[in-house]
Amino acid sequence: MAIVIEYKDAENKLLILYLINMMDLPMSRAQITDFIISKDIMNHFILEKNLTEMVEGGFLEATNENAQDVNTTRYTLTEDGVNHLEHLSDHIPRPMRQVINKYVDSNRGTIRKGFEKTAHYFPNVENDEFIVKLGVYDDKRGSMLMEISVPVVTREQAKQIQTNWNANYNNLYQRVLAALTEAVPDSEMDAY
Repeated sequence: MAIVIEYKDAENKLLILYLINMMDLPMSRAQITDFIISKDIMNHFILEKNLTEMVEGGFLEATNENAQDVNTTRYTLTEDGVNHLEHLSDHIPRPMRQVINKYVDSNRGTIRKGFEKTAHYFPNVENDEFIVKLGVYDDKRGSMLMEISVPVVTREQAKQIQTNWNANYNNLYQRVLAALTEAVPDSEMDAY
């Protein structure tokens, strides 16, 4: 009996890895839960156990973000997670892969839309700072346009940057892009 439970547990973990890999975006705990529970793949407690074990095992990276003062955990595959999936993906039943692929095709745009602009902050575990991650994405092409990480000293600074980015991200993106693509005179280059 233990072998069946271990096999089912391994299959459940592969399904989670496959879902996140196919989505090709960091997925929130809520997004993963919505899919897994709605398709009756596993119950909430087994899902939570598997997510925790895969983070501890180094197959998933969990990033705790604070977006608009709502704490969110987002999951991405680590290199070990990708390698593990590549070697074992043929153990995922074809009908389940089809269910996941259909879900991804139907929902990637909606999930990606949440990434059109991002502004999250989280504590830097190495020191007493906060890291603010800002991003702009092209929803039509499905690609990242710009991503910036800024270390700040206080939570208030992080919130202010987040607020400013959310209110003016298009203008700020254009200004940063212009500054980066503008030719710098040779006399200024010599200063560096």
